[in-house]
Amino acid sequence: MPAMDSSRFLSCLFPILFLMINQALGQNCIDGKGNYTTNSTYQTNLNRLLSSLPSDENGNGYGFYNASYRLNSSNEHIYAIGLCRGDVKAEDCRSCLNNSRYALPQSCPNRKEAIGWYDDNCMLRYSNRSIYGVMETEPSPAYYNINNVSSSDLDGFNQQLRKLLESIRSEAAAGGSLRKFAFGNTSAPSFQTIFALAQCTPDISEQLCSDCLVGAFADISSIYGKVGGGVNKPSCKFRFDLYPFYDPTTVKQLPSPPPSTNTTNTSQGSKSSKSRTVIIIVVSIIASLVLAMFMGICLRVRKAKKKLQSNLIPDEDMDEIGSAESLQFNFDTIRIATDDFSEANKLGQGGFGSVYKGRLFNGEEIAVKRLSVNSGQGDLEFKNEVLLVAKLQHRNLVRLLGFCLEGVERLLIYEFVPNASLDHIIFDPIKRAQLDWDRRYKIIVGITRGLIYLHEDSRLRIIHRDLKASNILIDEEMTPKISDFGMAKLFGVDQTQGNTSRIVGTYGYMAPEYAMHGHFSVKSDVYSFGVLVLEIVSGQKNNSFRHGENMEDLLSYAWKCWKEGTASNLIDPALTNGSRNEIMRCIHIGLLCVQENIPDRPTMNAIVLMLNSYSVTLPVPSQPAFFRDSNVGSDMTLGWKNSSEVITTGSDRSNGNSVKAPENEVSLITEVYPR
Repeated sequence: MPAMDSSRFLSCLFPILFLMINQALGQNCIDGKGNYTTNSTYQTNLNRLLSSLPSDENGNGYGFYNASYRLNSSNEHIYAIGLCRGDVKAEDCRSCLNNSRYALPQSCPNRKEAIGWYDDNCMLRYSNRSIYGVMETEPSPAYYNINNVSSSDLDGFNQQLRKLLESIRSEAAAGGSLRKFAFGNTSAPSFQTIFALAQCTPDISEQLCSDCLVGAFADISSIYGKVGGGVNKPSCKFRFDLYPFYDPTTVKQLPSPPPSTNTTNTSQGSKSSKSRTVIIIVVSIIASLVLAMFMGICLRVRKAKKKLQSNLIPDEDMDEIGSAESLQFNFDTIRIATDDFSEANKLGQGGFGSVYKGRLFNGEEIAVKRLSVNSGQGDLEFKNEVLLVAKLQHRNLVRLLGFCLEGVERLLIYEFVPNASLDHIIFDPIKRAQLDWDRRYKIIVGITRGLIYLHEDSRLRIIHRDLKASNILIDEEMTPKISDFGMAKLFGVDQTQGNTSRIVGTYGYMAPEYAMHGHFSVKSDVYSFGVLVLEIVSGQKNNSFRHGENMEDLLSYAWKCWKEGTASNLIDPALTNGSRNEIMRCIHIGLLCVQENIPDRPTMNAIVLMLNSYSVTLPVPSQPAFFRDSNVGSDMTLGWKNSSEVITTGSDRSNGNSVKAPENEVSLITEVYPR
């Protein structure tokens, strides 16, 4: 079939498919609202009301009709609303409503409340209760085009569809009291074009219209993967497809707002005119001065900001970082996805805020990190985490799906990782028994690969600075994913280490040079990794290792066992199988990582060789650095403390006391260099 004929055939076929599906979902008879008797006065008055509904006196001139009828013998009323699609001509609108006034009572006999959608052209509803100005979302039938989006195009298609729907939602909601209707189109993968429209009944407010459409978009999960579809609700609707199913040329223009009139008394004209002239001149001068001052301040701030950015990030990276704006989510979308951040969806609570489980309208599960207004993570830290993590792509790093920055709300949207964080498993006496050595070794290797990517392979070399068990998320295949990059700080191009006057991180995992002097480098992460390895082998927290009746810190006990030749005592009793040599080698590597002398600690590349090749001879470790006193300053208390709860995506506990960054501290550590 020639391309032109094929296009014509599809454009004719799709409306037929929609019509068949739409008729199947055409009527909804509302249960529990009462019934009327056949041939009763109620039925007579209902028919009378519906026959008069599509008249000029009941319409607003833009496809919306509203009427009510009071029964003679009681205070009971019958209410009716009719709405036609925004591009339907007036005569077609009245014809559709006239046909539906016969079809709906026949489909819902003796029901006092019913609603029906017909040919995607009009909606009719009636009830024995007032329905004008009330936003209602049920019933909510969905319909769809039977064709599927190609699997290779699915992600791109859904991304473009979401942007288009959000755009027309805002336009429709702001439509005014005569009509709330919007349409548009956008390019999709494989040279396709997505067409869409959204509409609300004009009797509800802008906010209620927006809320209704957000809820309708959330219902799209039932038609996920289809090239076209829609959802009808009593107060709103939307539809999309790959062909122009609406006619922009038939959309009636809304009237222009009336011009303002001047009713000034002419007898006072001369005096008032002089007064206005003086006021205008004075106000103009003041406004000009304020504007000049404001522009001067903006130019200075912009110049300083550009200078700072040029010192931190090369120009070629700024363009890529700017693309993170395309990941921005609408706040209402996330609010609906998390059921308005309900307690039932909360995954955890901590110092920086809460994490919630959610489900997007396409069915994808997400984890939403909602930063508290008073959290230590400021706007710069939030933006840094977004801009950086958006560029990181590795199977051992948690994937950032997007962010939301609206008013005081700051949200990070991540992939949902079902098994939460490592600390929920490895420190649980029951769950950790399910982690045999093969699984634990897989987790150690995965963390290693993730850190190598951060330190060596990513375009931006990153020092995590808050590596700990609660920041290692575990997916359904027990693959570890490093998460939470909000504790970082930007480096200069040639900088290999840095200093900070404020300490951020978690006690027990912080390298001594960082905790005591604020010095940090890639070896800071190596130290934290060593603590993690010893925790994974022992199944014990670094700050509360139990040995018989005694409690001592993990590093002290590990070093004592190593010196006495009894390192096997460190192994978790739950590990009943696995290579003993491999386990002992991991203890050896862990001790090498936590050495006090920084140059003695191996790099992550060296650690990979140690894990993968037994031909590599491991050096003898020196004594680890221990926290002994409290002379670091008022911000910290060194020593081993009890756990405090600090939330990260998909988890709600950390080991040791977490130290939060101040609001004015930039939140990434990077060394920028070419691949």
